Amino acid sequence: MALGTLIIKGKLGTSDRETIEKIRENPYLQYFIGLNCYQQEPPLESSMLVHFRKRIDGELINKINKKIVKREIDKSDKEVKKKDCLQEKGEKIKNKGKLILDATCTPADIKYPTDLGILNQARIETERIIDNLYKPLRVKLRKKPRTSRIIARKEYLKVAKKRKVSYQERRKAIGKQLKYLKKNLGNIEDLIQAGASLENLSKRQKNCLETIKKVYEQQQSMWENKTQSVPQRIVSLTQPHIRPIVRGKAGKPIEFGAKLSVSCVDNYVFLDKISWENFNESCHLKEQVEKYKETFGYYPESVHVDKIYRTRENRNWCKERGIRISGPKLGRPPKNVSEEEKKQAHSDECFRNAIEGKFGQAKRRFSLNLVMTKLPETSITSIAITFLVVNLSKLLRQFLSLFLSLFTNNRTGELIKPPFINFDYTLNNFYVLKLIDLSENSWSKVA
Repeated sequence: MALGTLIIKGKLGTSDRETIEKIRENPYLQYFIGLNCYQQEPPLESSMLVHFRKRIDGELINKINKKIVKREIDKSDKEVKKKDCLQEKGEKIKNKGKLILDATCTPADIKYPTDLGILNQARIETERIIDNLYKPLRVKLRKKPRTSRIIARKEYLKVAKKRKVSYQERRKAIGKQLKYLKKNLGNIEDLIQAGASLENLSKRQKNCLETIKKVYEQQQSMWENKTQSVPQRIVSLTQPHIRPIVRGKAGKPIEFGAKLSVSCVDNYVFLDKISWENFNESCHLKEQVEKYKETFGYYPESVHVDKIYRTRENRNWCKERGIRISGPKLGRPPKNVSEEEKKQAHSDECFRNAIEGKFGQAKRRFSLNLVMTKLPETSITSIAITFLVVNLSKLLRQFLSLFLSLFTNNRTGELIKPPFINFDYTLNNFYVLKLIDLSENSWSKVA
């Protein structure tokens, strides 16, 4: 029920509440999650999906994804039966298959960060924390610590409402907000020394207070040194694990979310690495190729990548293992290029576009373009579920195409009447893909 509910949510691209409502009104979805009969009451509450994402982590989802895809690829491979014989004879298995590697970023659901906006939000949160800490000390402390919240808000709006702000105006406004924030943090320390306890704060406020302290240190350091960058920069108070990912693409030079390293085999996608910090994806080519061998038992014939992967170290490593890496050779390009090399380069580049299509499908259709989960562990599970749903959708389209071939003529491709269904042609198609086992005369299970 937990895994089925998460798959339904990833397939429909709805929120947690909308997913439960869809399941409540649809008997087919209830059957999919394991219910024996239709019921009008919702099978679970929407808050349970958060616990499901915490319990089913991304590593488990990736194992399920690889197991399903490997099973389907082994079925369609005619030479799988010969693999055991070759191993018994001691012969080396030749490289087979093509591997595509690429990286992308999944934007998180946060407001576009600015230094002035983050400091203003941190100041507001500290004012709320001061209010909560002062409540049990009203008798002991007659005067509430002064926060200057009205003046601080006017100073913020004076700059935030302007359409164009100069560098000096923005720097001056940031300096004022830093002073107000420093004053609030000092008031919080004074209240704690006076007898206030952090137990009066909620778990969210406690985490937010620790994040605000780090934000103040980072912003103060950037303001003093007149820089725009700092290591492990925090861009969101509610999601402090998110980092700015510099991609340099048109329209979105910087994205805020997790960076993924993905591999594609026969139009099936696998999530190999996910990180909230920016990393160089070319350093993980060897690891991804070794995972391919671990999954299928042999190295790929060729690896199709973009320019950033084509380093000298990666080329030499692939050459030692008989793997051809796409793209031109390093160094000065030759004056004369043969037609075969041009044709090979064009076909490699066209073949590599398949993974870009998978990224577009996951982001436009399965809501990978905006990750709505807030916690880092639940976000990783949500991203892994999306790639699992992409592969399951491909398997479903493959099965439906075979089912529709029942009503299609083999030669003309036109629809024919149901009494004249070409059963022999369709049966052969199902048998080739091993969806039907003629020896046992029974249908095999399809993922």
